[in-house]
Formats: sequence, structure tokens, C-alpha cells
Amino acid sequence: ITDDGALQVHFLKGGRLGSVEESFLSRLRPGDRFLFAGRTLELVRIREMVAYVRVARRKGRTAVPRWAGGRLPLSSHLARWVAAGLAGDPRVQGPEVEALRPLLELQARWSVLPGPDALVLEQARSREGHHAFLFPFLGRLAHEGLGALLAWRLSQASPRTVGVALNDYGIELLSPEPFPDDVGTWRTLLDPSDLASDLPLCLNAAEMARRRFREIARVSGLVHPGPPGRSKSARNLQASSGLLYDVLARYDPDNLLVEQARQEVLERELESERLREGLETLSRRELVVTTPPRFTPLAFPIWAERLQAQVSSESWVDRVRRMAQTLEAEAGTGLAPVWTGDAGRSVPGGD
Repeated sequence: ITDDGALQVHFLKGGRLGSVEESFLSRLRPGDRFLFAGRTLELVRIREMVAYVRVARRKGRTAVPRWAGGRLPLSSHLARWVAAGLAGDPRVQGPEVEALRPLLELQARWSVLPGPDALVLEQARSREGHHAFLFPFLGRLAHEGLGALLAWRLSQASPRTVGVALNDYGIELLSPEPFPDDVGTWRTLLDPSDLASDLPLCLNAAEMARRRFREIARVSGLVHPGPPGRSKSARNLQASSGLLYDVLARYDPDNLLVEQARQEVLERELESERLREGLETLSRRELVVTTPPRFTPLAFPIWAERLQAQVSSESWVDRVRRMAQTLEAEAGTGLAPVWTGDAGRSVPGGD
């Protein structure tokens, strides 16, 4: 029985900060920043089971550690029903939907309600930069891969820095430069044809496969965890299996065990099959691009999710409450855009 290991987080000079699950840190590349122990840290390197970090000196995208319990994905069946409920399907009505009715009406007035046949893309601008909110309803794990894929493809199309935030229902992309506003470009970005080659490039798939190989080596007998009562530490196992992986990947790249490690990363860590099915489903939906005047009720929780990664003397709850009060005060101003189905764009106007 194998489980996910924990990496110790140490400063370069030796101070220990704590531990983080391996599945989170293995996704980061050297130079990436994450929030931990009340500090914004920059990953320097990972050796064996220790992540060496330093205090980040520059601003930018900051990841927030999450644990396995917070990564349980939204099932595809539940996702379809949630999207159908938002679209007003009479089969998915009840007291919960009625309680959300004021927010859904505000969402429909400012933008468009997503549904089984419509993929909504909302673009907004704030002091932080340009925002693009997408609501695929694929679940958190698939959204992690999709968000990284979209950010990588956007940066390949033109030099830019793209931040990603997500939840079970949608994705936020943040950039200092404006995002494309034509449907054709976004269709290209969501194209599933090159997924197998693009997905490993946009994430630290090599390091993830190296760590996945540790469990494969244990099951196949390449490394021995030790006799009962004297089992080896995860650090020793990682050192042995990592050396084996480096040798096999360099001198026998077609080795079946190495290929299995790569496939397991794509299937288990990145949910590539579900992501491919999701992209194929999204390609059949109508893409609706809107420009709401404020963050909509569906976009606001994703923005608040990213807000937790920022360091401030004001609590996260106070900041979110203040922003929510601002949105509620402006909800009845009549400044919301109206979607025109023929043009596929939002235009200013009233109800």
C-alpha cells in the first residue's frame, strides 16, 4: 500500500518551516512562489524529500498549498447536474436553487448563466490587471490542468505573465495585458488535439514522474522498503528510486516502467483523460464572451480563492466581506451588459 509522501520545507541556510504534501510541491518549478508559514516563499530546489526555499523578493503569481482532502474532484455526473440547475432545468429545482435565485438573477443580468450548451467566458478589468473567467464545470483536478494549459498556450502566443486561480466550477486567468476577445482565438486555445504534447510542457511533469516512479519501483521490487519494524524512510526510498529513474530515463527512455510513471502522472495527477473529454465537450458548446461591469456571482468566489494567496494585514474574511458589500450595493445600478446571441459579445444596456 503506497501513500503520498510529505516534503520537509527548509530555508537554504537550514531553518525548518514544516512539511507539505509531495503532490503539491512536485508541480512547482524552481523559481515558483508559494505561500507557507505566513511567508511568500520561492522554491530553489528539491533534493530527496527536502524542498529548499528562500523568501520571495519579487511579486507575482503565488500558489497556495493544498492537501489531498481539498482536491476531491467534482464528479462529471454532478457537474452536469449543477450546470443544468444553473440553467433553470426543472428537474434540478429545490430549496437550494431557490435560495440562490437572487444571485442567479444577478448573474443573468450582468452576464450569462452557464448551462449544458453554453460555455461562458467573462472578461473584466481591475487594478490587478485583466481577468478572464471561464466556467467549464469539470472539477478542481481537471481545472488545474486546464488552467495551466491555457496559461502556457497564451504565453506561447505572445510574451506575457498569466496567473491562474480555480475552484470546482471555473478558472480565472489574470494578466497585465488584455486577453483575446474573439471566439476563434479561444477555440484554438481550448483545442484538445495537442493535449498530450502540451500538457507535460506546461507543468513540472518530469519531477512529478520522478516521484511517481518511487511507488512503481516499490511495487516492482526495484527498491525494498525494509523489513517490518525497520522500514526505510521515504527520503531513502526517494534517493534510491530517483537514481534508478534518472539512469533509466537517460539510457533507456523507452523503458516500460518509466513510461508507466509518465502515464500515471498524466492520468492520476493531471486527469488527462477527463481533461480531454472535457475539452471535447466544450468544443461542442457555444462560446459566449461577455464583459460584465463587475465580478459576477460566479466569478467572485474564484477571485476570492486567489485572494488567499496574498499577504495583508487585513484578514481574508474582512476583504471578501468588503468586496461583497460593494458588489451588492452596485447590483441594482442597471449597468449590466446584455448578451446578444447573434454577435456573441456583450453590449452596454439595461434589462
